[in-house]
Amino acid sequence: MSQPINIRKALKSFRYAGVGIYDLFRHENNAKIHLLAAILIVAAGIGFKISVTEWCIITIQIALVWSAEAFNTAIEKLADTVTTDYHPSIKIVKDVAAAGVLILAISAVIVAGFIFLPKLWECLN
Repeated sequence: MSQPINIRKALKSFRYAGVGIYDLFRHENNAKIHLLAAILIVAAGIGFKISVTEWCIITIQIALVWSAEAFNTAIEKLADTVTTDYHPSIKIVKDVAAAGVLILAISAVIVAGFIFLPKLWECLN
Protein backbone atom coordinates (compact mmCIF):
# COMPACT_ATOMS: atom_id res chain seq x y z
CA MET A 1 0.00 0.00 0.00
CA SER A 2 1.36 3.42 -0.90
CA GLN A 3 2.13 6.06 1.68
CA PRO A 4 0.10 9.28 1.93
CA ILE A 5 1.45 12.43 0.33
CA ASN A 6 3.67 14.40 2.68
CA ILE A 7 2.78 18.03 1.96
CA ARG A 8 5.61 19.42 4.12
CA LYS A 9 8.17 17.34 2.27
CA ALA A 10 6.72 18.44 -1.08
CA LEU A 11 6.83 22.12 -0.05
CA LYS A 12 10.47 21.72 1.03
CA SER A 13 11.27 20.22 -2.37
CA PHE A 14 9.66 23.20 -4.11
CA ARG A 15 11.63 25.58 -1.90
CA TYR A 16 14.90 23.82 -2.74
CA ALA A 17 14.05 23.96 -6.44
CA GLY A 18 13.31 27.68 -6.09
CA VAL A 19 16.71 28.21 -4.49
CA GLY A 20 18.24 26.29 -7.40
CA ILE A 21 16.51 28.56 -9.92
CA TYR A 22 17.69 31.63 -8.00
CA ASP A 23 21.27 30.31 -7.85
CA LEU A 24 21.22 29.45 -11.55
CA PHE A 25 20.33 32.97 -12.64
CA ARG A 26 22.42 34.64 -9.94
CA HIS A 27 25.71 32.82 -10.54
CA GLU A 28 25.73 31.50 -14.10
CA ASN A 29 26.60 33.97 -16.85
CA ASN A 30 25.04 31.91 -19.65
CA ALA A 31 21.80 31.57 -17.67
CA LYS A 32 21.71 35.38 -17.42
CA ILE A 33 22.13 35.59 -21.20
CA HIS A 34 19.27 33.10 -21.68
CA LEU A 35 17.14 35.11 -19.25
CA LEU A 36 17.79 38.32 -21.19
CA ALA A 37 16.96 36.54 -24.46
CA ALA A 38 13.72 35.24 -22.93
CA ILE A 39 12.75 38.73 -21.78
CA LEU A 40 13.38 40.10 -25.28
CA ILE A 41 11.36 37.30 -26.88
CA VAL A 42 8.46 37.81 -24.47
CA ALA A 43 8.54 41.55 -25.25
CA ALA A 44 8.53 40.73 -28.98
CA GLY A 45 5.64 38.31 -28.44
CA ILE A 46 3.63 41.02 -26.73
CA GLY A 47 4.56 43.56 -29.39
CA PHE A 48 3.63 41.28 -32.29
CA LYS A 49 0.55 39.93 -30.48
CA ILE A 50 1.48 36.33 -31.16
CA SER A 51 -1.19 33.63 -30.98
CA VAL A 52 -1.84 31.31 -28.04
CA THR A 53 -0.24 28.46 -29.96
CA GLU A 54 2.85 30.58 -30.65
CA TRP A 55 3.01 31.52 -26.94
CA CYS A 56 2.89 27.83 -26.06
CA ILE A 57 5.74 27.07 -28.45
CA ILE A 58 7.84 30.00 -27.20
CA THR A 59 7.19 29.02 -23.56
CA ILE A 60 8.29 25.45 -24.22
CA GLN A 61 11.45 26.64 -25.99
CA ILE A 62 12.36 28.98 -23.12
CA ALA A 63 11.73 26.24 -20.54
CA LEU A 64 13.80 23.73 -22.52
CA VAL A 65 16.79 26.08 -22.81
CA TRP A 66 16.62 27.02 -19.13
CA SER A 67 16.31 23.36 -18.14
CA ALA A 68 19.27 22.40 -20.31
CA GLU A 69 21.29 25.23 -18.74
CA ALA A 70 20.35 23.99 -15.26
CA PHE A 71 21.37 20.40 -16.08
CA ASN A 72 24.61 21.62 -17.66
CA THR A 73 25.42 23.71 -14.59
CA ALA A 74 24.66 20.78 -12.26
CA ILE A 75 26.92 18.49 -14.30
CA GLU A 76 29.73 21.07 -14.32
CA LYS A 77 29.50 21.68 -10.56
CA LEU A 78 29.48 17.95 -9.86
CA ALA A 79 32.45 17.38 -12.17
CA ASP A 80 34.37 20.23 -10.47
CA THR A 81 33.59 18.65 -7.09
CA VAL A 82 35.00 15.30 -8.24
CA THR A 83 38.26 16.90 -9.34
CA THR A 84 39.60 20.31 -10.28
CA ASP A 85 42.48 18.65 -12.12
CA TYR A 86 42.24 18.15 -15.87
CA HIS A 87 40.73 14.80 -16.76
CA PRO A 88 39.92 13.89 -20.39
CA SER A 89 36.67 12.10 -19.52
CA ILE A 90 35.40 14.99 -17.41
CA LYS A 91 36.28 17.39 -20.22
CA ILE A 92 34.15 15.33 -22.62
CA VAL A 93 31.27 15.20 -20.13
CA LYS A 94 31.36 18.99 -19.66
CA ASP A 95 31.70 19.66 -23.39
CA VAL A 96 28.81 17.35 -24.29
CA ALA A 97 26.58 18.90 -21.59
CA ALA A 98 27.38 22.36 -22.97
CA ALA A 99 26.65 21.07 -26.48
CA GLY A 100 23.18 20.05 -25.30
CA VAL A 101 22.48 23.64 -24.25
CA LEU A 102 23.84 24.96 -27.54
CA ILE A 103 21.70 22.57 -29.58
CA LEU A 104 18.57 23.68 -27.74
CA ALA A 105 19.51 27.36 -27.98
CA ILE A 106 19.98 27.02 -31.75
CA SER A 107 16.62 25.25 -31.96
CA ALA A 108 15.00 28.08 -29.99
CA VAL A 109 16.46 30.69 -32.34
CA ILE A 110 15.15 28.77 -35.35
CA VAL A 111 11.69 28.50 -33.78
CA ALA A 112 11.73 32.22 -32.95
CA GLY A 113 12.67 32.89 -36.56
CA PHE A 114 9.70 30.85 -37.82
CA ILE A 115 7.38 32.81 -35.53
CA PHE A 116 8.78 36.34 -35.74
CA LEU A 117 10.41 36.75 -39.16
CA PRO A 118 7.11 36.59 -41.11
CA LYS A 119 5.59 39.11 -38.68
CA LEU A 120 8.61 41.38 -39.00
CA TRP A 121 8.54 41.03 -42.79
CA GLU A 122 4.85 41.95 -42.80
CA CYS A 123 5.58 45.10 -40.77
CA LEU A 124 8.35 46.14 -43.15
CA ASN A 125 6.19 45.75 -46.26
